[in-house]
Amino acid sequence: LDAQALAAELQADGWAVLQVASRAGTRASYLRRPDLGRRLDENSARQLAAAAASTADLDVALVVGDGLSAIAAQQHAVSVLGALRDALGGELTLAPVVVATQARVALSDEVGAVLGARVVLMLLGERPGLSSPDSLGAYLTHAPQVGCTDAQRNCVSNIRPAGLAPAQAAARIAWLLREALRRRLSGVALKDDSATEMLPKTR
Repeated sequence: LDAQALAAELQADGWAVLQVASRAGTRASYLRRPDLGRRLDENSARQLAAAAASTADLDVALVVGDGLSAIAAQQHAVSVLGALRDALGGELTLAPVVVATQARVALSDEVGAVLGARVVLMLLGERPGLSSPDSLGAYLTHAPQVGCTDAQRNCVSNIRPAGLAPAQAAARIAWLLREALRRRLSGVALKDDSATEMLPKTR
């Protein structure tokens, strides 16, 4: 992941950006030791803690990670976040976007916890398939903390131009964010009814 280039794109689109790294350090370490990709390195943890002092009362922490497909994050994260900002219409307090390298899904739990956000949303490159080398996944966790499990997350997957378009994905994510905050839960306890809820109401 070219974190600097992605950060510059995000800033050009009006986002404040923070850059962090996991404890994995290298791609080889990331692949060999999944546990290291789930935690921030010491410098990143300190940087986020300092940033948290000026970002009180956040509804949503936002993380973009390379995951298993850096190209997905590089190519689609900016458009998804822009569409999400439009879909939310300013009703939620959003943290600066945290761009994370050598990142696993669970890294977002620590980011959200350090920033003190009610919900964390992570956009992460998914394992490439034969027909989808650029698929992005969105993972949402209410009350993030180190040690959260996959059962506590909601996932919107296959976000890419040839799959789930960014605007459609953003609408689903916005619905999930609102419901997670309203009901104070996520994961298996929060059924994704966005498809039916967003249908035009008939008289």
